[in-house]
Amino acid sequence: MDGQAEALTRKAIDLALTGDMGALRLCLDRIMPARKDRPVIFELPTINSAQDAAKVSSAVLAAVASGDLTPADAGEISKLIDTWVKAFETAELAERLERLERMTHQ
Repeated sequence: MDGQAEALTRKAIDLALTGDMGALRLCLDRIMPARKDRPVIFELPTINSAQDAAKVSSAVLAAVASGDLTPADAGEISKLIDTWVKAFETAELAERLERLERMTHQ
């Protein structure tokens, strides 16, 4: 089948151009794939500290409970929150280390 990829592709295009709806859908799905996600709009508390992330997680759970978010969307948003917390903690640790180094060099 590997050697026939070009011929199969050409045949699908030819069929699509003659009005074959299945072939047309196949070609369009390759040219313009359907979006796998979409923007999600809902209220979130501001995140200024790692502790605020717990409030945001609660807001995400509340949005799922009220039907404003799907569990899948909540899972993706939770990953974003986790990434933010890790970045915040890393920056905070780097700042602490820098302060300790300054203190030991004085």
